[in-house]
Amino acid sequence: MVTKAPSRPSPTTRRAARRAVRPLLACGLTAVSLGAAAPGAAAGVAAGDDRSGGTTLTVAVSQSIDSLSPFLAQKLTSTSIQRLAYEYLTNYDVKDARPVPGLATAWTSSADKLTWTYTIRDDSRWSDGRQATAEDAAWTFTRMMTDPDAATANGSFTANFARVTAPDPRTLVIRLKKPQATMTALDVPIVPKHVWEKVGDFSKFNNDQQFPIVGNGPFVITDFKVDQYIKLKPNKTFWRGAPKFDELVFKYYKDGDAAVAALQKGEVSFVPNLTPAQAAALSTQKNIRVNDAPGRRFYALATNPGARAQDGGTFGNGHKALLDPEVRRALFLAVDRTTLVDKVFQGHAVEGEGYIPPRFTSYFWKPRGAQRRAYDPAAAARVLDAAGYRKNADGRRTGKDGRPLDFRILCHATDPNDKAVGKYLQEWWGELGIGLEVECLDSVSDPWAKGDYDLAFDGWSVNPDPDYVLSIHTCGALPRTPKDSGATDNFICDKEFDGLYARQSAEYDTAERADLVKRMQSRLYDTGYMNVMAYPNALEAYRTDRIASITTMPEAAGNLWGQDGYWSWWSAVPAASASGSAGSGGVSGAVLGTGIALLVGVPAAVILLRLRRRASADDRE
Repeated sequence: MVTKAPSRPSPTTRRAARRAVRPLLACGLTAVSLGAAAPGAAAGVAAGDDRSGGTTLTVAVSQSIDSLSPFLAQKLTSTSIQRLAYEYLTNYDVKDARPVPGLATAWTSSADKLTWTYTIRDDSRWSDGRQATAEDAAWTFTRMMTDPDAATANGSFTANFARVTAPDPRTLVIRLKKPQATMTALDVPIVPKHVWEKVGDFSKFNNDQQFPIVGNGPFVITDFKVDQYIKLKPNKTFWRGAPKFDELVFKYYKDGDAAVAALQKGEVSFVPNLTPAQAAALSTQKNIRVNDAPGRRFYALATNPGARAQDGGTFGNGHKALLDPEVRRALFLAVDRTTLVDKVFQGHAVEGEGYIPPRFTSYFWKPRGAQRRAYDPAAAARVLDAAGYRKNADGRRTGKDGRPLDFRILCHATDPNDKAVGKYLQEWWGELGIGLEVECLDSVSDPWAKGDYDLAFDGWSVNPDPDYVLSIHTCGALPRTPKDSGATDNFICDKEFDGLYARQSAEYDTAERADLVKRMQSRLYDTGYMNVMAYPNALEAYRTDRIASITTMPEAAGNLWGQDGYWSWWSAVPAASASGSAGSGGVSGAVLGTGIALLVGVPAAVILLRLRRRASADDRE
């Protein structure tokens, strides 16, 4: 379940995929508060109050939790919390993202790659005291295979499973229909069978009524209030060792500036998803350091390709003109990605084109030659003229029905980048004679899931294994009927893309698979339903008088929020508890300066990316 994250559907309706929807798509603006509470503090204080007793790490989030059910959760904030509460079979190494043990300590495959056997560790216990076993994993996967509602969030991982068994408590056997390349990157939380087998309707069960929630990850979820907070306590029996804080609180902030102000006051101690202006202001302040690292997400412009279901049913009110590939091509030709990187992200991003960010060097792709859509507003005008969309006497571009071309774009109210980019699009497209209404909402989930949009700001966090973010554009990710849930990102269904997806998912040769993934990106680019505009940096800040040390991922020059694992929060040490470290917080694997972070020991490829960024601009998320 991890590659993803957006801002969209409620658990009881069609679900938006795990879009890093901001945050994302990093939609989850977050901040962290660590502090030692005064002895004898009164019980029942507000979430995030440092006087609650012991040390508290408070993370302020601007992205709502879509569900606490591992079978339904798809937003980045939600799935990040799932990683804290449940173990997966494998994890990603903090240094280089290679597969490392999680609930499974070892794994082997048969010669034909159709049978995978995992050894389940004997030192993992559920937080209610019961042993975690292979039977729990077998039950989790089997439920996803047999109940479509249980497959809402992560069904792509089990769609190829033929049978899953647990011959004994420490052995899990997965039989495949055909080879599957993601068997050491199954991003699926394993749940306790003895708790979840009592659940009836998986489409409606959000796992948010009874606390503490039984899990076996480094933290235990103890309380939750919608759009207020979610509280977690350390799992004292976690096999890798318990976290260092007495409590972890994710507190909801609708306004990002309020979270930054809280950081400045010392009320919170970590803020991710900063704007360049916020980062610049924070970089000059005492006891605050800024981390500026290559990100793992993309920021894109998505068009409504005609919302549809697998049964052929259509729905939504997307503008019909966007079904014309020439209209989409013209719109994208009139988007100046370089200006967006320079002016909106102020240099804290890399210009986007392909679907996978350059951080993932094996899969990174970009169009070349005639395939590339360079910024060319004159060519955009010619494309529209040739396709029959000409300007009327008022200078308005009209459709074939004679009506002006006026589009709507879904904007995340909590993301200043959406608003800033929206203004540029209004200007650029206005010169073409096309109108654009920017609809900024606290949650774009409902209109997006219903297909009630023309365009939308889109974005996803990408995992080291790209399978999931590729799967959300397959025909199988569409909802079964217009009334059902689906894991689709944007209702794209293309048979050629599906064929390439099937081939890459079964390819074990790393070079061959990487080539297929690049061909998938090329096909997605050519269909013209999405325009990747940028790869934002992870721009975040923390208080050095509160955090003694915390681990970035990758360690050499990585991010803290939204990691492929639980390393940051699990590793974090409060300054008060680190001998002689108060006021001198540090980030594992990185040396941070007092200004916008300068990371040393960075691989050459990363350095080149950073130099190119600086060369193209003097100034996300």
